[in-house]
Amino acid sequence: MKPLAVSMGDPAGIGLELAARVWAERKGAPDFFLVGDADAFARACARLTLPKPKLNIVANAGDVRIEAETLCVLDTPLAMAETPGEPDPVNADATIAAIARGVAAVRDSAASALVTLPIAKSVLHTADFGFPGHTEFIAHLTANDAWAQTRGPVMMLGGATLKVALATIHAPLADVPRLLTRERIAHTGRVLHEALRRDFGIAHPRIALCGLNPHAGEDGHIGREEIVTINPAAAQLRAEGIDISDARSADALFHEQARNGYDAVLALYHDQGLIPIKTLHFWDGVNVTLGLPIIRTSPDHGTGFDIAGQGKARADSFRAALAMARTMTERRAAE
Repeated sequence: MKPLAVSMGDPAGIGLELAARVWAERKGAPDFFLVGDADAFARACARLTLPKPKLNIVANAGDVRIEAETLCVLDTPLAMAETPGEPDPVNADATIAAIARGVAAVRDSAASALVTLPIAKSVLHTADFGFPGHTEFIAHLTANDAWAQTRGPVMMLGGATLKVALATIHAPLADVPRLLTRERIAHTGRVLHEALRRDFGIAHPRIALCGLNPHAGEDGHIGREEIVTINPAAAQLRAEGIDISDARSADALFHEQARNGYDAVLALYHDQGLIPIKTLHFWDGVNVTLGLPIIRTSPDHGTGFDIAGQGKARADSFRAALAMARTMTERRAAE
């Protein structure tokens, strides 16, 4: 099986440090190569006082080779050397290029999946990035690729005890009710259902649907979105053979006993889904994009500019993202 591609993220953040730490330790991590600046990776190793890495620097993804003691780097040079904790817009183009080259490596079968290290969206927008984040950019890059399933992108956060997909992502809370159409909820549910079967090996997925209002609206006494929009979307999905509940009160949906009754949750807005996932899986949660022709995972955290260069960053989430990407590729390969 082809190795995973890892894009470097913002070079001033903790991403390269995570890659350096995991590469130095290995400990059963899946094979991967780095898409980024080889010298920046070496500097990250030095900051962590890790042994000087052996690097095989290549210009084309087709030349990637995996060797036991050597990290292959698809070299994507920075405009200038990074300063940890001080993101510089001059390196935005290289950060974007690393993502695009990582996607291309998967599309060209040089890599089996892409694991993206964290970016700073505000920095990328200085380079006319034009996308809210990784998820939308990768969807754009793969928009013309064949895909027989329901097309995303849908953001899902996952750990060993909880998986949560989001119907809306980075939307102001005041806009969420307007954005939650029946079709949007139903579409997200389809993508989630298909991904649970295809990528996570759950033959008959059970999905719990969050309500929008307290107590899921309490029969219309605390809001009518559940009656008018949310439950009709769930009914539509059940008519298609998808096992999804009507809207449930989110405040009682995430305790241990409740989690035994479903395989994943469809949350309606950002904090509704991310507060429980980060409570249960703060260190090892994974951000995975569902409904795309390529597999993409990411650590479920940001760039960590405040601790960059200090050797404090934990690599648990990056390790989990690598492991999830490998599991997903194995399941797709077995189809």
